[in-house]
Parts: sequence; structure tokens; C-alpha cells
Amino acid sequence: MSLVIVGSLAFDTIETPCARRERIVGGSGTYCALAASFYTRPKIVGVVGTDFPKETLDFFRRKKIDLRGLEVRPGRTFFWAGRYEADPNCRTTVCTELNVFQDFRPKLPASYRRADIIFLANIDPDLQDDILNQAARPRLVAMDTIQLWIETKREALLRVLDRVDVFFCNDQEAKMLTGEVNLVRAGRKILDRGPKWAVLKKGEHGVLVLGRGRAFGLPGNPTEEVVDPTGAGDCFAGGFLGSLDRAGRFTEGAIRRATVHGSVMASFAIEDFGIERFKTLTPTQVEERYRCFKKLVAF
Repeated sequence: MSLVIVGSLAFDTIETPCARRERIVGGSGTYCALAASFYTRPKIVGVVGTDFPKETLDFFRRKKIDLRGLEVRPGRTFFWAGRYEADPNCRTTVCTELNVFQDFRPKLPASYRRADIIFLANIDPDLQDDILNQAARPRLVAMDTIQLWIETKREALLRVLDRVDVFFCNDQEAKMLTGEVNLVRAGRKILDRGPKWAVLKKGEHGVLVLGRGRAFGLPGNPTEEVVDPTGAGDCFAGGFLGSLDRAGRFTEGAIRRATVHGSVMASFAIEDFGIERFKTLTPTQVEERYRCFKKLVAF
């Protein structure tokens, strides 16, 4: 099978209660592709400036990430700065500079258009919609979003939502999108729009996956210290979709296992700043944590 990821590649400046890091590599597409690379050979669509480090692109290639959909344009790469409180769920955006991302219109290379799985990361819904118009009947379409698009491009977001199979969002975004205060009712209302599965992320409290007449819940990995929560949701999507791509099927059982794999990858991402944990992470460590999750939920 094949997995195409459309998202951002960025520089982040991140401040947490324990430390601060300046202009480290981040972005939704970056995190998702690196997580997925432990299961499959993902293809990435995005844009960077000429300031994006060559060593990072070389690292992507070593991880078997297909970069034919990545554009390098004159100028500076997308930049985001944020600050986290003692509660890692509380984050403040300090600065956003779109740079080369401002006028970016993603184009699927011909070899990407027949991908089995397409993931629309949390970019502008109009861009997400345009990507789907370029694709040739993918077997599964997944999308993510953020509060900004719910507030500023709600109708466009809902238009894309009607066309996808799996919708990722966090609990607050689900409630904001649907107007419901109860997360289960919010998830059911999302399913009424068309998706087969609503994957509702709850941060350190785990994830709730709802389908039509189906529900599956998973706690978060017990963690005493969160170094950097940035990108955890994107890594969840990468592990989830990478697992499905490797499995080659989208049954309820495959969705449940994909949820565990997504949680595994998110739990590694928060152990270091940016993408640093992925530079030392091994398949053996991933498999061991997967087994730990199985023990955690057994009864």
C-alpha cells in the first residue's frame, strides 16, 4: 500500500517549564511522516525555504520518507513559537510566520495520486479540499484540524469533513466544532457528517475512537515527565495511519490496533524536544512499548 501525508514542515521555538529551544525542526507533516516511517514508507507533500537544513532532509531519506512531493522555495521556512504551562495541555502561541507556506498550493506528483491512504494534516481546509480533487480514489482519507480553522473557515472545514473516512481532533476541538459539551455526543455528531471513524484525542488522558455502533478507548501511556508535547497528535496520526498502511486493511480490529500504535508513537514524541527522540528510537523500542500498552489495557 502507500501513504501520502500533506502537511507543514517548520521551525519551532518552544518554551516549557523545564527548558527553551530555539528554531528546532517541527511541523505537522514532519512529525506524522517520521512516526509513520516505523511502519511503512510514507510520501510527504509540503514546502520549505532554502534555510531548511540539509541534514534533516538526509535524515528523512534515511528513514525511507519519499520527498518527491516536497518543494524547496527561495525564502524562509514556516515558523511557529509557543509556550507551555506546567499543565502541558495549556499552550500559548507566541508567534506565527507563514513565510514560504503563505502562498503554497500543494500539488500531488503523478506517482502520489493513486495512493491508498491520504492524510490531510491541519492545514487550511481549502487546501485540503483541493488535494482531494487531485487524488484518484484513495481507499481511505483522513484529516486533522485545529481551532484556528474551526473559528475562521468552518464551512470549508465541514465540506472536507463530508469527504473523509477518519477525522482526528482533540476533545476541545470536537466540542467547538459540534457545539456539544459531551464528548460522546460530539463524536456522534461528527460521524453524522460522513466519516466512518472519529478519533478524539484527550492528551495525557488517552483517546476515544468512535465508529457507527462502535467505541474503543485507550488511556495515555503513564508518563511522569513530559518534555515537549508539540507534535504528539501528529505523531499519533502517523503511527495510526502507518499501521493501517502496513496492515493493508481497515477492519475494526485494524483500527483498534492502529489506535495503540498511534498512542505508542505519541508517547515517544513527548520524551524530547522536537524530533530528537526519533533520531535514537528503534523498532525494538516501539514493539516493546506496544506490548506494554497491551498489558496496560488487559483485564
